[in-house]
Amino acid sequence: MSPANTSRVHLTAAATGALPRALVLAICIVYGAVGLFGRDPWKNEDAAGFGVMWQLATGGWQDWLMPNIAGRPYGQDGPLVFWVGAAMIRLAGPWLGAADASRLSTALFYFLTCAFIWYATYLLGRRNEVQPFAYAFGGQPNARDYGRTLADGALLIFLACVGLAMRGHETTPQVGQVCFIAMSLYGLVRSLDMPAQGSIWFGVGLGALTLASGPILPLVLLASTFVGGLVCADLRLRRLLPIGVPIALAIVALWMAAAWLGADQRDDAVAFIREWSRYDRRTYNWPNGYAIGFVARNLFLFSWPVWPIAIWAWVSWAGMRRAPHVALPLSLLLPLFVLLLMLRQPGDVHFILLLPPMAVLAAFGLPTLTRGTINAIDWFALLFFTIFGGFVWFMWLAKTTGWPPRIANNIFRQLPGYEHQFSISAVLFALAATAAWVLVVRWRLSRAPKQIWRPVVISAAGTTLMWVMAMTLWLPSINYGKTYRDVAQAASMALPPTYQCVQPIRMGDAQLASFAFFGHFRFGGPNDGCDVLLRHDPVDYGEPSSISRFEWRLLWEGRRPSDREERFRMYQLIEKPRTPAPRPGTGIRRLPRQP
Repeated sequence: MSPANTSRVHLTAAATGALPRALVLAICIVYGAVGLFGRDPWKNEDAAGFGVMWQLATGGWQDWLMPNIAGRPYGQDGPLVFWVGAAMIRLAGPWLGAADASRLSTALFYFLTCAFIWYATYLLGRRNEVQPFAYAFGGQPNARDYGRTLADGALLIFLACVGLAMRGHETTPQVGQVCFIAMSLYGLVRSLDMPAQGSIWFGVGLGALTLASGPILPLVLLASTFVGGLVCADLRLRRLLPIGVPIALAIVALWMAAAWLGADQRDDAVAFIREWSRYDRRTYNWPNGYAIGFVARNLFLFSWPVWPIAIWAWVSWAGMRRAPHVALPLSLLLPLFVLLLMLRQPGDVHFILLLPPMAVLAAFGLPTLTRGTINAIDWFALLFFTIFGGFVWFMWLAKTTGWPPRIANNIFRQLPGYEHQFSISAVLFALAATAAWVLVVRWRLSRAPKQIWRPVVISAAGTTLMWVMAMTLWLPSINYGKTYRDVAQAASMALPPTYQCVQPIRMGDAQLASFAFFGHFRFGGPNDGCDVLLRHDPVDYGEPSSISRFEWRLLWEGRRPSDREERFRMYQLIEKPRTPAPRPGTGIRRLPRQP
């Protein structure tokens, strides 16, 4: 009996109708492009990543070999993502501006991730063991149509992730890491039928992942690949590892050799590479209660609706969990999830690393979903995104018209100093997105399509609606609340006309990058003898200590209007005024004590 006859999937050819290519491309382009342009680098990870890219683009050869932010070494992640962003700034910066040009790298990684997810699912969906039940008189879908439909479903699931909207549009190393994880997964899948080609893809993906992160993440994935090969007999480790691992090692060795040979001080290159290799050890620890609690509170909403469908795929394919379509994505997904629980300081920016293998696994749960589950997913998405869209429009109208006054006042209280400006183009884009949402919902509910990707159409459309409306109607407000532009420019105006350098104190990477970019600060290190201090004081630390005949004079004090916990103070080193010595005969005479 053939594998197709033992399949639990019972489908007709009508259930495998693929989405039109133009529609798929339109969804990907709109979702990927909106939110990339017309805004500043936002606080924390986005601004820090841009700061490294901008430093590389405006710096010299040493900056490319050893990335930094205004002279501060940045060894948390490898340089590959920053290289791409810096190249984009040099190519498109004169036309788009440095900030918008840097996010072209984000778009590149996003589209590559979509392509790798689609093709990995397509190749798995054409395999014999996953084909639907073969009816006696025919009518079942052919392997190519079935694989294409599953691939469309995986792509829609990936785009439907709520958390991808924000994190997938930032200039962080994680947007590159998620791309290279998807590339490595594609290489594993491709090696099933083309071992040499798949091994090359796997090696390039693993090496690029190392240069985009640190050593622990690729080493863990390599170990999980070895375990996956033991579980899944179709994965030929004897062909995969001898080709893929040397390619990965060669990619990493080229960067290390270039950094060592091209550095002015080779000790600096050795120290930088050592810091990069050791940073992961300070990032991860044994699973701890704080990380487990953070993941439990945030991951399920971040990865909705992927995680319930992925769990259902694991349950529904109970008898075929050693098959490639379950074993390969799961072999990458489980170690990535464990690493989340081992983070010392967990953040949702790491959640996107789970999405490629989770989306591929979830795609194979779509054909086995029950009608009740499909309806539950549809109605939840319809209710949630309809309420959300209405809420966004209502709050925007309140902000624009001032009615109801109480709600409008609450909005502006959260953004002190913000001046609202009406944009007809933003309103038209938001209206178009809302109209498209209404049409998708009407089509889904009236036509009741039979295709297996139907449970995630409304979710994908709703996520796109959410992001487009946020990046049109509310982009100026969000940008005002998350940028350091105003505070950095205000501090820059208070700088002395001539100064040697500015020494940052307790400044984070995002703050340092923003003040360097927006304020054009000339930062220096502790040994540079800077005559200006710029301090970040989340609490009142008092005045800086005087130095011999010099003292620090407060030049400026400020903060971002939307953040009450941040406060910046800038001091200039000046010579103490000399107290004139008293002249003879001008001292204070003591009166005789009265008896």
